[in-house]
Amino acid sequence: MALPQSKVTAQGQISVPAEIRRKFGFGPGTVLEWEEQDNHVVLRKKGRFTSEEMHRILFPTPPAPRTLEELKQGIRNHLRKKHARR
Repeated sequence: MALPQSKVTAQGQISVPAEIRRKFGFGPGTVLEWEEQDNHVVLRKKGRFTSEEMHRILFPTPPAPRTLEELKQGIRNHLRKKHARR
C-alpha cells in the first residue's frame, strides 16, 4: 500500500491527499500548524476540539447512572442552595 503523497508547487503550496482530509476532518478553512521535532516535520490541526473531545478529556470515566428521582432531587437541592437567603 502506497503512502499518501503531496508535491510542493513553485509557490510553496501543497495539497492534502483526500484520504487524509477525510480521516482527520480537514475541510476548507482548516488551519494547520507545522512544527519541527527531532529533524522531522509534525503537521497538526490547530487546537480546535469538539465538545465531545473536551468532555472525554475532562471526564475520562463516565459518571455512575442516576435515576430520574435522583436527578430531580439534585436539581431541587441546587436551586434551594442557589436561592437561599444569606
